[in-house]
Amino acid sequence: MTGSGSLSSPLCTWLVAACMSVTCAKESKHALSPPSSAASNRTRRRKAAAAAAALKCNSNNNNNSSSISGILSSNTSLFSGGGEGGSSLQGLMSSCLAFEPCSHYYASNGLLRSNRKLRRLHPPALSGKTMAVAVQPTKEAETKKKPLTKQRRVVVTGMGVVSPLGHEPDVFYNNLLEGVSGVTPIEAFDCAQFPTRIAGEIKSFSTDGWVAPKLSKRMDKFMLYMLTAGKKALADGGITKDVMDELNKTKCGVLIGSAMGGMKVFNDAIEALRISYKKMNPFCVPFATTNMGSAMLAMDLGWMGPNYSISTACATSNFCILNAANHIIRGEADLMLCGGSDAAIIPIGLGGFVACRALSQRNDDPAKASRPWDMNRDGFVMGEGAGVLLLEELEHAKKRGAHIYAEFLGGSFTCDAYHMTEPRPDGVGVILCIEKALAQSGVSKEDVNYINAHATSTPAGDLKEYQALMHCFGQNSGLRVNSTKSMIGHLLGAAGAVEAIAAIQAIKTGWVHPNINLENPEQGVDTSVLVGPKKERLDIRAALSNSFGFGGHNSSIVFAPFK
Repeated sequence: MTGSGSLSSPLCTWLVAACMSVTCAKESKHALSPPSSAASNRTRRRKAAAAAAALKCNSNNNNNSSSISGILSSNTSLFSGGGEGGSSLQGLMSSCLAFEPCSHYYASNGLLRSNRKLRRLHPPALSGKTMAVAVQPTKEAETKKKPLTKQRRVVVTGMGVVSPLGHEPDVFYNNLLEGVSGVTPIEAFDCAQFPTRIAGEIKSFSTDGWVAPKLSKRMDKFMLYMLTAGKKALADGGITKDVMDELNKTKCGVLIGSAMGGMKVFNDAIEALRISYKKMNPFCVPFATTNMGSAMLAMDLGWMGPNYSISTACATSNFCILNAANHIIRGEADLMLCGGSDAAIIPIGLGGFVACRALSQRNDDPAKASRPWDMNRDGFVMGEGAGVLLLEELEHAKKRGAHIYAEFLGGSFTCDAYHMTEPRPDGVGVILCIEKALAQSGVSKEDVNYINAHATSTPAGDLKEYQALMHCFGQNSGLRVNSTKSMIGHLLGAAGAVEAIAAIQAIKTGWVHPNINLENPEQGVDTSVLVGPKKERLDIRAALSNSFGFGGHNSSIVFAPFK
């Protein structure tokens, strides 16, 4: 038989032997002549002992006094139709995995050849209980359920940001409220040969006091932005040295992602390789990978909890935030630093997006280049920076007297499964994502009165997202929708976290920032739900923040005032 090799395993040998022994006992004495030799007698006694052990095991472990006939009838069906390699043999194998011999069997002398191996593989102390459940579960085992526990709540206690409009949450948000644009001509390199020469570029940035000078010289900017924003989030959250010393660091984690990773470090390594591999930065590989920012931050802090990164293009930050919150909800962490960082405004980054015809070419008026929902939009504007949230379990935050900015209620992800860069024409992926996020958060559609939209200023994306939002929230009175990207451009993997900070600041201040450059709204767009050119007062009940990425990645997360 094809499976004969498998039948020689200890469990299967035991089971077959037990079945054969009982069956033989029921046979007529004339069916088989009794053995006459001493060796045959010993064999018979061993088989009888094995059968007795199986019977005793079954009677002791089954409160309902099931007989071994239950096993036999089960195995009879397993052997029926026994073609080679057929389903009957597979059924036997799966059945064998469910049975274990009990301690009475080990006490017998049956199957001496496999007894020692069985002892090693299946300790007697655990065997009996397993068989009792596998053969016929007791009433207690059938009805026992995991006790209900109150879900741990997740709150935001710290924020850190590095952006074209400032590197402190309040400075950043005040500029947004004033409608200031951070989109300017690119100065980091000569881009005269490119059709796009503008970006949400960070002009002034220092790591002094946040990152060791030796690392600052070698790290890619996406990591420097990430480390700085992460440590600023800790400082903003009141995690002083004394507080840090009291933390259980095995329950503190970091989950900060990047869409593009260390593009400049990798590009520099390629240029060095043209001369010789000896000229390459020895850290070019680790400093180019998307996970290393989270890892380096954890090393610096000594945080030993969940640590990794997620990369889902422009939806990266939301994926990281929701997964970080889930670690807290499941009790795997008490604090999580989460968000995203990107720094792709370099020749290869700019050239790549130009090549796929995604960028605005409004070089003569940079401040008006990013214009979500406007009829004259011609593509998105690249941005750079980082956003990091300090998420914390509610009781843990209360115990240390932390200031709570907002509560994270939940979120969801879906995939369009349609096109690398274009949204689904029917918008089903976004609608499903929003509906799942609300269900997971326990929030009704009517409760949402503020949406920080993904709205990148692309011809197709803006309109499809707007239609999905109207499908879900079109009946909500007082609904306000805006796009942070109208002022800072698209920060790629960092966008979701920076926009989450904008949403939390709106909850904190009671002001939502304007949409700038919305001069000629796209046909079919109801501007009554879009925030105008000036900031507006809003008492936020629940805020939704959307991020969508190349590859069809959709994400929605929900925040609300802490009550």
